[in-house]
This record gives sequence, structure tokens and C-alpha cells, in this order.
Amino acid sequence: MYIPLANFPFLEICYINSTVPSMLANFRSESSTISFSGCFLQFYFFFSMGTTETFFLSVMAFDRYLAICKPLHYPTIMTVQNCCRMGAGCWACGFLCFLFPIYLASQLPFCCANKIDHFLCDPGPLIKLSCEPDPGTEIICAIYNSVLIFSTFLFITSSYTLVIKSVLRVPSAEGQRKAFSTCGSHLAVVSLFYGSIMVVNVSPTAGNPAGMQKIVTLFSSMLTPLFNPLIYSLRNREMNEALRKLFSSVRFRQSHGKGF
Repeated sequence: MYIPLANFPFLEICYINSTVPSMLANFRSESSTISFSGCFLQFYFFFSMGTTETFFLSVMAFDRYLAICKPLHYPTIMTVQNCCRMGAGCWACGFLCFLFPIYLASQLPFCCANKIDHFLCDPGPLIKLSCEPDPGTEIICAIYNSVLIFSTFLFITSSYTLVIKSVLRVPSAEGQRKAFSTCGSHLAVVSLFYGSIMVVNVSPTAGNPAGMQKIVTLFSSMLTPLFNPLIYSLRNREMNEALRKLFSSVRFRQSHGKGF
């Protein structure tokens, strides 16, 4: 379990660093420019990181399924070697999968407008800059994104459906509580991540206002990686105890101030 968890924060750091530094630099700059190759590199790395995250979330769901539904098989299947292989496979597949959409988008003719109505090189605004409309590329990208997103999402939901069925058979309430607390943080992360990417990435150029695209992309690229460590930290007893002490000290100071 800890090998995917160790990869996950590193992935989140790379995910943020693919867009946020250039975005902050553009906020401070008057020109806010990016080169053609730089735009496609940002496009590639940002969405490759997102694709890698879908695979890691699937591996983590499979890990929870084995731990709860097949506990006797868990030590023989989730060995260190297999976990390392799955982690390497997630990274490799994540970066290889998005080569085809990048190639299709790079073959479009860009000759007129050069202003992207976004704070990063998102596929929707980027495809709209093409001189000639190419519905074929849009349809292929939409199908590609849909298959990738929904296949991993269905795998995760199927795994947790089996987990929930298994947990409900546990006779003790304490055992059910422990099992649900183990899976709760991961389900929260899955809900945040997939809820945001499904809004704009399934059909990036159809029916989504530019303002909505920016808000959802900002949420998925910055706020979701910010919330994820907090969600996982809430399962830590020391973290919960520190938060209780912090809130109790704040209440004490407020009540002490009111007394005066």
C-alpha cells in the first residue's frame, strides 16, 4: 500500500509544477507569452501526469480490494516486486498514452489567432485556435479521453462495490468502521479528481463555457492536489490529535479574550 502512496505525492508535485510556475510567471509578466513548442510540452506533461494519476488511483483501489476481499492472497500478490512493477507501469503508460492526442493536435494548422483563452495550454482552447475546423481530431480526442477516464473510473467503482459488499458481511460494527475508514480517504480523492476532469476533458470543445473550463481546470490542477494530503492526513492519529489541540487552544483564546 505504501509504494503507491509514496509515488502519489511525488506525482502531485510534478502535476502542479507542470502548470503553476508558468502561470505565476505570466501573472507577473506583461506579455504572458509561451512558445509553440513550450505550449505543447506543457499540454503533454500536464495531461500525462493526470493520466498517470488515474492509473495510480486504480492500483490503489485494487490494493484495497485485495486487502479486504482477498486478505490471504494479499501477501503473495502485492509483493514489493509486483508493487514496483505496477508503479513503473503506471508512469510508463501515463506518459505513452497521451502521445497520440498530442500528435493529432500538433498537426493542426495554426496560422491566425495566437491567444489562448486560458491560463494553460488546455486542449479545448488550443484546438479552437486552428485555422481550419477539424471535427475528426475533436471526436478522436473526445473518444480517447472518454475511454481512458471511464475505463479507470469503472474499474475503481467496481473494486469498491466488491469491497463494500465484503465489508457489509463483517459481523462486528468495529470491523466495518475500520474497513470504511481505510477506504474513505481514497474514495474522497477519487471523487475530487474524477468529478473535475469529467466536466471538461470528455468533450473539451463542446458546450463548456470558457469561464467554466478555467474554474474546473484550476480546481483539478491546484485545489485537488492541495486537498489530497489533507484528506490522507486526517486518517493519521497524531494529525487528528494536533488539530484537536489547535482548535481547543483557539477556543480557549477566544473565550479568554471575551472574559476581558
